[in-house]
This record gives sequence, structure tokens and C-alpha cells, in this order.
Amino acid sequence: MAGWYELSRNDKGQFSFVLKAANAQVILRSEQYESKASAQGGIASVQKNAPLDERYELKTASDGRFFFNLKAVNGQVVGTSQMYATEATRATGIASVKANGPSEDVREA
Repeated sequence: MAGWYELSRNDKGQFSFVLKAANAQVILRSEQYESKASAQGGIASVQKNAPLDERYELKTASDGRFFFNLKAVNGQVVGTSQMYATEATRATGIASVKANGPSEDVREA
């Protein structure tokens, strides 16, 4: 089973999505979008950019944990990972986004 996107709307009417791996673990989170169409565009950007090594920005949080951003060709962040304890587990997270990101399975929460 492949991963999927879960598109949702919050109580303020904003939309966001998460990319989930086959085990239902969230591996990437989007920003908040004002419209459903914009969120769907964000999903399309993740689908396109996830397989590309150069689209990943490796980051370290102020508390020493590791995470990454996935960026579109224009440099805009289209998704942010969870926090990881080690660089190795962050690399595993990137591999999971690369594998699951191209999924066309979009579900509404």
C-alpha cells in the first residue's frame, strides 16, 4: 500500500494537508492555505518535487533536533517534516517522502 494525502479544513476555514506513509504516519505537513484550490496546488507541488534531491532543505532546530523542508522550484516551502532525533532518521524521513510523495491518492478528512 502506498502513502496518501489527507486534505482538511480547520475551524477558521483554512485548508492544509499532510502526507502519510503507508503505515498512516504523518511524514510531511503543509502550511495553511486560504482556499481548497491552493491546498490542492500545494499537493501537486509536493507530487512533482518530492523525488528531487535538490528540493530538500536540511535544517536543525534550536533544540538540536533535525527536520527538513521540501521546496518548490521557486524556493517556496511546500512541506515541513516532523522533528527527528538524528540525522539518520531524518534521512529515512526524506526517503519516505520521496517514495510516497508522488502518490495521487488524496483523501478529505
